[in-house]
Amino acid sequence: MPVQKMHADEADIDAALVGRLIRAQFPQWSDLPLSRVPSAGTDNALFRLGPDLAVRLPRLPHSAGQAEKEAHWLPRLAPHLPLAVPTPVAVGEPGAGYPWPWSICRWLDGETLTDSAFADPTAAAVALAEFITALRRIDPTDGPAAGRGTPLAPRDTPTREALTALRGRLPEDDLKTLGQVWEESLRAPSRQKPPVWLHGDLLPGNLLVQQGRLSAVIDFGTLGTGDPAVDLLPAWSLFSGESRTAFRNAVDTDEAAWSRGRGWALSIALIIMPYYWNTNPVLMAVARRIVGEVLAE
Repeated sequence: MPVQKMHADEADIDAALVGRLIRAQFPQWSDLPLSRVPSAGTDNALFRLGPDLAVRLPRLPHSAGQAEKEAHWLPRLAPHLPLAVPTPVAVGEPGAGYPWPWSICRWLDGETLTDSAFADPTAAAVALAEFITALRRIDPTDGPAAGRGTPLAPRDTPTREALTALRGRLPEDDLKTLGQVWEESLRAPSRQKPPVWLHGDLLPGNLLVQQGRLSAVIDFGTLGTGDPAVDLLPAWSLFSGESRTAFRNAVDTDEAAWSRGRGWALSIALIIMPYYWNTNPVLMAVARRIVGEVLAE
């Protein structure tokens, strides 16, 4: 069965295609069982290969460089991080009618936070803040610029377009308040420090838990260097109340960065909603949570 499409320019990907690619390029694994992994991810299709491997194939042209980037940088970053991250094993080439590089990684046990929950949200908030802090401390020399490590201004037009597209779907008073929050974030002072490493997409689907504890961070497709305010996203996508306070204290951020982080969270959520309204209910639930937390705050 093909992976459900969410994009007009998405590649046709199914287990038969993945099997052909593996037989042609990595015959040593061709006898392993292969099965699609249900996922709300929008950039990659995911398959499990035997008990120990995962296969990730970009769905879209803009995701085509992720496999090679992760294979290059994750082995260099992993020793410095307090949580597990994917271990790349191989990068496949285009073939069998599939147009882009793809990857094979070690399988990481656990459930995503879209399918599970923290036993202790405050402890998880501190653990995730420690991961973000450790990532920021790694030498960023020669690191690629992160698309989400930029100022917020370039997102102004698509964010306002999303607000317009949500008229009739969200209450007008909420849309007005969200617009005001967005404008406040745009006015926040920009970062004046050198760029640092950032993940860029710390949504619940990219965090794994085991027995209620945060165990791994996955999907480093937006990895790069820049303003790390975007990595404050979990403050609104995951945490609230005491756990949000614990996250903010542990991640050691100033007021301007916090405002930019809120802007990133809001912009991401607003752009998600009209695009995935009917195609990705899991991601829609995350976006609704972010919007709700921003409004409540």
